[in-house]
Amino acid sequence: MNRVAWILAFPLLICSLGWAQASAPPTPAPGSPGEERMFFPKDMFWGWGQFDLAPPHNEIDPNICAGNAGQYGGVNAPCSMFARYMLSGMLEVRPFGRGQLRRFMVFGAPSFLFGKTIPQTLYTWSPDAIGIEHSWGVGIFIAKGFEFRVTQHFLFDRLGARNTYLGVADLGNNGPWGRYMTVGVHKSFGTRRW
Repeated sequence: MNRVAWILAFPLLICSLGWAQASAPPTPAPGSPGEERMFFPKDMFWGWGQFDLAPPHNEIDPNICAGNAGQYGGVNAPCSMFARYMLSGMLEVRPFGRGQLRRFMVFGAPSFLFGKTIPQTLYTWSPDAIGIEHSWGVGIFIAKGFEFRVTQHFLFDRLGARNTYLGVADLGNNGPWGRYMTVGVHKSFGTRRW
């Protein structure tokens, strides 16, 4: 009887071991940091990009030229840095996949401005480069969608031929808010359906 039990049990044992070897290992639950790589995880980049078009009489004003720039040369005024187009975005980089460092991130947010317009004087669809406004910072995830962030916002950088003094209406490189640094809390909420 003992011999018959072994004859039936041994093939069953071999089959079950073979089946265990052939089955895929269990996948970790989504969001569990246990199986992530320590450095440069697969989902380390997150961001968005956006293109904006400002219709005539609603130009983007980076505060580089005075609003009455048309009084200093009409349609030929040298200070025509009111934007028709804006290309902007945000990129977050989370370089650590495990441990407490996975809460750390670095981010950047540039905005490129293009156009050649003077309010109430010249309205064109020109894609001339005006400049770039950018900021960067670091953040630490706290809990439940809250992040502690430190952000540095830089002066407006002019591009191309406009990187020079543009006459009486030129207000300088301070941009809309000048150079500043902030310390703040960022809250993310909701989930996307798509």
